[in-house]
Amino acid sequence: MSPESQASEALPSRRRRTPRGGRHRGDESFLLPPGSPALVLAVPAPARHPGAGIAAEIARLVELEHTGQPALVGHLDGEEAALGPLLAGLRQHRPDEPAAVVVPFSTVPDPAVDAAVRHHAANAPVPVLAAEPLGPHPLIAEALHDRLADAGLARADRIRMMTMVTEAGGVLVGTPGDHAAVRQAEVTSVLLASRLASPVFTAPLADEGALRAAAGQLRASGVSTVAIAPHLIGHEPEVGRLAAAAAAIGAGHSAPLGPHPALARLAALRYVEALAGALAG
Repeated sequence: MSPESQASEALPSRRRRTPRGGRHRGDESFLLPPGSPALVLAVPAPARHPGAGIAAEIARLVELEHTGQPALVGHLDGEEAALGPLLAGLRQHRPDEPAAVVVPFSTVPDPAVDAAVRHHAANAPVPVLAAEPLGPHPLIAEALHDRLADAGLARADRIRMMTMVTEAGGVLVGTPGDHAAVRQAEVTSVLLASRLASPVFTAPLADEGALRAAAGQLRASGVSTVAIAPHLIGHEPEVGRLAAAAAAIGAGHSAPLGPHPALARLAALRYVEALAGALAG
């Protein structure tokens, strides 16, 4: 049974919303009644960071497309709009449900971010669940494909029925964090390679040596051009290194994921998974 179906049975108060058209709607779309646990995105960046507003856009998409109830944003860095005070201001509406589910707003598991989310959840004055981060997940591969197509670096998704005349021969998925993050993102890279029918390698954006080595492997495999697909949302420190990293290896690059609807779908999915797991346990 899928997490969505399990949650639907475990939480009889939740009603499925009548599906609307659009390629980003899925089985995780549902309508929450008033008083449901809050969905909170935990952003590992301060509130005034240039990319921090992406979370607010994703929260709005979660509300409009997936829950029917406002999603909230709490920041792990700085005092403005901080996660801890946000959780302290929530209240538990039903004794058998938590007051909130906190979803780490990151594309790969990050030990420091995950530990901070668990710490805030454990120390909140109301019951709070800590969910899994957004990725790895096939939807991340879909979103990376979209961004490559937007930049003219790959043929567009078949579903979009668009034609691109330029495409990269090989793709390098550039990750945040260290080589542990690379191992997590390799799941996405395999899925992206399947979508593109092109070779895809993975390397951390902060490690120029690893990027050069990966680009060299791609070119040795016979590709003539290389593109970097940043495995980033837009608030990570590596965003500032993207253009220089691409120039250093003679590659093009697409934009970070930004407010892609796939991230809203994933936030709703992680919310449902956490609730279903708690109620099943």
